[in-house]
Amino acid sequence: MARREQVLRMSVELPLWRALSAYRVLTMLYAAALFVHGRADYERPWIGYAFLAVLAVWTVATLPRVANAASCTRRFLAADLTVALTGILLTPLADTTEGDGPTLPSIWTAGAVLAFAVKGGWRWAAVASSLVAMANLVQRGAPSQDVVHNVLLVWVASIAIGYVVEVARASERTLARALEIEAATRERERLARDIHDSVLQVLSMVQRRGAQIGGEAAELGRMAGDQEVALRSLVAGGVIPVSRASDDASQGALVREVDDPEHPESGGASDGPRDLRSLLTPYAGSRVTLSEPGAPVLLPAHAARELAAAVGAALDNVRQHVGDEARAWILVEDWPDEVIVTVRDDGPGIPDGRLAQAEGEGRLGVAQSIRGRLRDIGGTADLVSMPGQGTEVELKTPKQDDKRGKAAR
Repeated sequence: MARREQVLRMSVELPLWRALSAYRVLTMLYAAALFVHGRADYERPWIGYAFLAVLAVWTVATLPRVANAASCTRRFLAADLTVALTGILLTPLADTTEGDGPTLPSIWTAGAVLAFAVKGGWRWAAVASSLVAMANLVQRGAPSQDVVHNVLLVWVASIAIGYVVEVARASERTLARALEIEAATRERERLARDIHDSVLQVLSMVQRRGAQIGGEAAELGRMAGDQEVALRSLVAGGVIPVSRASDDASQGALVREVDDPEHPESGGASDGPRDLRSLLTPYAGSRVTLSEPGAPVLLPAHAARELAAAVGAALDNVRQHVGDEARAWILVEDWPDEVIVTVRDDGPGIPDGRLAQAEGEGRLGVAQSIRGRLRDIGGTADLVSMPGQGTEVELKTPKQDDKRGKAAR
C-alpha cells in the first residue's frame, strides 16, 4: 500500500493542478495590467474595472478549488466558465474604440477551459472550448482571422491536454494494479516459504509414517498426502477452486468432482475463457500427479469443461480397473493452436480387443465419456496400452471454439 500511495503522490495530475493555479493568478494579473494600459480606449472603463475586481476576487478565492480533482467539482467548473463567458460578452459594453482589442478576461479564459480538460478529459475540454468560441464570435460580431486563430489554439490545446490526462490516468491505474499484484506475489511467496518450513513438512512426515505403520494410519497418511498436494498447488499458483469432494474421494479414490456443466452453481455456466488448470487441479492427490505449464491454459468454457470431464473419466477408469492403489500422471501441454492433456497410469495395461468387447457389452466409458466428449469439441482422443506397461490416453483439442462445441451447449 505504501508503494501505491507513492505512485498516487507522483500522479501527473498534481503538477497540472499546480500549474493551472499559477496560470490563473498570472493571467488575472496580466488581464488587469492589459486593461489598465489600454483604459483610454474604453468609453465605459468602469465596466472593465468592476469585472476585473470580480475576477481578481474570484481567482484568489477559488484557488483551493483548483488544487486537485476532488475539489474541482462540476458546479465549480460551470461557475468558473460562466465568469469567463460573462467577461467576454461584457467587452462590447465597455465599448472599445477600435473594436478589435482583447476581451476583458483576455487569456484568463483559457484557464477555465484547461480546468475542464484536467478534470474530465478531452470531451469536457471540447465542450468548454466550443462555448468560449461561440462567445468570442458573438462578441466580435464577425469571425476575423485573429479570432479564429485564438479560438482554434485554445480548442486544440485543451483537447490535447485532456487526452494526455486520460492516458496518464489509465497508465497510473495499470501501474497501481501491477504494484498490487507484485505485493500480493511477494506475500504469497513469503507464506509459501513459511508453509513449506512447517505445514508441508508435517503433512509429508504424516504421509510417510502412515504408510510405514499401515492400517488406519495408512489411510490417515493418504489423506495427509492429498492435503499436501492441494496445499502445494494453492501456494504455488492459487488455481484450486472450491470443489466438492465425491464419496469416492472421501474414501481415498483417484477422482474428485469438478465443475459440472449441468449445474450452474458449480461455476460451469460461464461462457468466457476458462483456465484448464483450475478444472484439473482438484484431480491431483497423493496418487495422481499433475504437471502443468505454470501459466494459464485458456480454452472456451465449454471445451475446458468437456476436456476436464474426459480426464475425470480416464482417471475413473484407472480406479475401477486398476484399483485404488494405482498411480496416475496428468500432463498438460499448451501449444499455440491446441491443448494436449495426457493421462498415464502404472496399471497392467488393456489386453488387445478388450475395448471392442466392452463396447459390444454396452460399456461405453471410453467410447462416450472420453472420445465422445472430445469429438463434440472438435478434438481427438487416442488410447495407447501395452500389456504390463500401463495405459496412456492422449486428449487433443483445438483452441478455437468449435461449432459443434457451441451446438452442444
